[in-house]
Amino acid sequence: MKNSKRLTIVIKVGSSSIIDEQTHFPILPILSLIVDTAINLRRDGHRVVIVSSGAIAVGLQRMNMPKKPKLLAQKQALAAIGQCRLIAIWDSLFTHMNQPVAQILLTRNDISDRTQYLNAQNTLNECLNFGVIPIVNENDTLSVSEIKFGDNDTLSAITAALINADYLFLMTDVEALYTKNPRTDPDAIPIEVVEDIDALTVDVSSRGSALGTGGMATKITAARLATSAGVTTIITKSSKPGNVKDIIKYLHPAEPPSAITNGTAPAQTEPQTPAPLHTRFIPSSIPMRNRAFWILHGLAPHGTVYIDRGAATALSNKAGLLPVGIVDVSGSFAQQEAVRLVIVDRQPVGSLTPAPADETPQKTYFTYYQKGDEIGRALVNYSSEQIARVKGLRSTEIARVLGYADSEYVAYRENVSLAVDNRSRPGTPTVKESRTPEQSIHDLRSELAHSRSYSLGLREQQTENQSPAI
Repeated sequence: MKNSKRLTIVIKVGSSSIIDEQTHFPILPILSLIVDTAINLRRDGHRVVIVSSGAIAVGLQRMNMPKKPKLLAQKQALAAIGQCRLIAIWDSLFTHMNQPVAQILLTRNDISDRTQYLNAQNTLNECLNFGVIPIVNENDTLSVSEIKFGDNDTLSAITAALINADYLFLMTDVEALYTKNPRTDPDAIPIEVVEDIDALTVDVSSRGSALGTGGMATKITAARLATSAGVTTIITKSSKPGNVKDIIKYLHPAEPPSAITNGTAPAQTEPQTPAPLHTRFIPSSIPMRNRAFWILHGLAPHGTVYIDRGAATALSNKAGLLPVGIVDVSGSFAQQEAVRLVIVDRQPVGSLTPAPADETPQKTYFTYYQKGDEIGRALVNYSSEQIARVKGLRSTEIARVLGYADSEYVAYRENVSLAVDNRSRPGTPTVKESRTPEQSIHDLRSELAHSRSYSLGLREQQTENQSPAI
């Protein structure tokens, strides 16, 4: 019996899973099991991608070096030496099963450009359409800190989102995510299903191996990223690659044969075998796809734009970002570069100097930057210096201040990507701070005031755009 659902599955294996930490020789039994698992998944009709670390580790073995050097140029040279041998090992093992593979090396620079992002997406999909298993790795030969993904857990999550994968398997040295470090605490309890990552209370203090760069913390970060794109993410033991196929079988049991066989009674179905121990992260019910995901996770932000609650409300209602809703800006960036969007509160603290009796005192505002929450990313139409000059102003004043106006918006709505709202996802209830009715009414009035201020600016701009030219 075969499963009729065709799945796209990404399997991430780290350096310590496939390379011996002491000798730096490839662990061929584990590599062979991974190959066998991938082949069996392909036979079941699924599409498989492997994200494989290990280039530098293999380079260490080739050059007979005892440990990873500190100089960047030396690490890059080892990556160049090791990558060709690493892909040769994968290709040799898959060749025994007559399975073609492809090598795909990426850096963050490769996906920061929209055209290159789409090219990478198309290449991966065409490889899968050809029946090829892509072997993906970070291009450590060219990567520097500014353009690195940071670790292959993040790379695997971005790869899974890139091809709209159904599952991402993060292979690690423990069976699952635990409440505490299972190596040191006998009371550690495995967590089998995570519905709300923000509600997790776990010990992630253990770091990666001497060969790797990640740990459990990076896997949770990768799970957060992948689930936001609608990818079910699973942590399972790397020394048992066959778990991947068993888990898929458990989550997608094979369809039973026809209810009537040769006119006899319905055939009996076999009892379902329990799945191996693992942790499964439930994907978002509102997955982020394509351009929105690329803006939020594919681009490295070059600065921060602080906005008020009125602007945040307008963005959530699909309006663009106007300068009237901008409180401040930090960092140095140019037009069409990515920035963080952080929502902050401005509280009136009164006037610092007494006003004459016949004048209305001007209010002074204090902004709580430390309490600001990042709500998304945006590609901006103006530079940091230009935004600093027009912040808080109406769009009609942009040309007067800058001498020109490319757009009335600081960022078009299609160039804004907001973080996924997890409120629709069930999670662990949290105890909220109790508030008096007076405090709640004050908060509501404050938020309404911010929303009205931004909406007024938006309506005035729309009215001016509709006015006939004189």
